[in-house]
Amino acid sequence: MLQAVSPNYREYQFDPTRDEKVSVYQPDQPGLIFPGIPTFASHADHRQYLKERLVGACRAFALQGFDYGFAGHLTIRDPERPELYWTNPMGVHFSQVKVSNLILADHEGNVVEGRHALNRAGFVLHAAVHEAHPDILAMCHAHTTYGTAFASLGKKLEPISQDAAAFYEDHVVIGDEGGQVAVEVKAGHKVALAFKGVKAAIHQNHGLLTASRHSIEAAAFWFIALERCCQQQLMIEASGVKPRLVSEERSRYSREHVGSEYIGWLHFQTIWGHLLATQPDMFD
Repeated sequence: MLQAVSPNYREYQFDPTRDEKVSVYQPDQPGLIFPGIPTFASHADHRQYLKERLVGACRAFALQGFDYGFAGHLTIRDPERPELYWTNPMGVHFSQVKVSNLILADHEGNVVEGRHALNRAGFVLHAAVHEAHPDILAMCHAHTTYGTAFASLGKKLEPISQDAAAFYEDHVVIGDEGGQVAVEVKAGHKVALAFKGVKAAIHQNHGLLTASRHSIEAAAFWFIALERCCQQQLMIEASGVKPRLVSEERSRYSREHVGSEYIGWLHFQTIWGHLLATQPDMFD
């Protein structure tokens, strides 16, 4: 494991002489620049790190154009009090989310820390998933163009590419409450039941949701990837030409190597680096 670090340092490096490899993408040669996952000396350090990455995920959604009014919510569990979760404030554009305006909420929808209100629909969906699945650390949802369009079809993605194979047998379609605004607690419970053992869901007539047992970065990247895969499949279906699908065996192989939680986290590091260089106000 990486040594404990201070939140003042926002770049961490993998060292093959010290850290356990979890992916073939991690280098065997020491001394090379490669992102690593830190451990923390205190809950306060860990909390600061998670809050910064949650802000980064919100800013990444802004870069992708995932905003739609006040719709959209991202959450990460608090490391010291896992019954609480940090989320973006209601009515604030993804591009204006920063560490100082995040809010901490409980599973009953009460704001424990922060000045902004909580998104009711976000509470209903995210609190239910977090409560039903203690292993899920982070969750993302937004009303995106292609994901919403594809969700109207009420079907799963097909393995049309290596990228789409990352979701092979790792996403579900939720038909319950489809198209009905999720403001009643029972709607959240129905969504929560579907998230057992998968990282993504297509909620019919509503849109996309992703969850991670690893990190907010993984949840955010796989949401971005899922939206992109929905766009690609819609384009192929519009062509009227039946695609050649990746075989079951190769789809599972690709999912194992390019669809893991760690790979989602690793993909997000490119976005994080861009945000560090261009949006220093994230840390205000």
